[in-house]
Amino acid sequence: MSPSPQALEVLRRVPIFNGLTETEVQFLAERALLRNYSKGELLFTEGDACTGLFVVESGKVRIFKSSPNGREQILTIEGPGSSVAELPLFDGGTYPASTAAVGDARIYFISKQDFHSLCLVHPQVPLKVLKVVGGRLRKLVGIIEELSFTTVRSRLISVLVRHAKAGKKTSAGIEIQLPASNQELASEIGTVRELVSRNLSRLQAEELISMDGKTVTIPDLRRLQAELETSE
Repeated sequence: MSPSPQALEVLRRVPIFNGLTETEVQFLAERALLRNYSKGELLFTEGDACTGLFVVESGKVRIFKSSPNGREQILTIEGPGSSVAELPLFDGGTYPASTAAVGDARIYFISKQDFHSLCLVHPQVPLKVLKVVGGRLRKLVGIIEELSFTTVRSRLISVLVRHAKAGKKTSAGIEIQLPASNQELASEIGTVRELVSRNLSRLQAEELISMDGKTVTIPDLRRLQAELETSE
């Protein structure tokens, strides 16, 4: 059975598969299973036995940890061309975190057996996986540092500043869109919804931001950035 052109195109964009020959990409594409996920649907749950690797074709997925009382901490959000769940393919352990679709998403699944077969004949793939996993480890260290040494206000401002880099410039300032719920934002910065709402209200009262529903306008980005130095 010939692989679909779409599957070939998606797999070619995945960093850990860069440098594969056309035959090797076809080997994966022929075996990749396309799955459709709806908003909030789980790809896998923390503690599940690892069955394979996931590659995002369209949409986004969030990787997160959950506490016994139901609180979530988002570790990262991955989009098209990203691979997910590389680590347990190599250490033989379970999935170390849960992953769910942010909205509707199309995901390719590659079984652990097929991935191991590729690695046996193409040893540069594990090295590329190590680079991706290393980048994620550095990001996790940054998350730990933020949660340990910064305030909720500081973490919230950091998120607003990051979003502003891709925001829309208007006559009133830089316009950005917040997640659909304050709970999502709370999960991203490691706090509870009530503290997110309270700190957004304070930032608005201080005229550092203005809000219209989930649309936030930052009138003076430099002033907001300066607040990071005083909100630790």
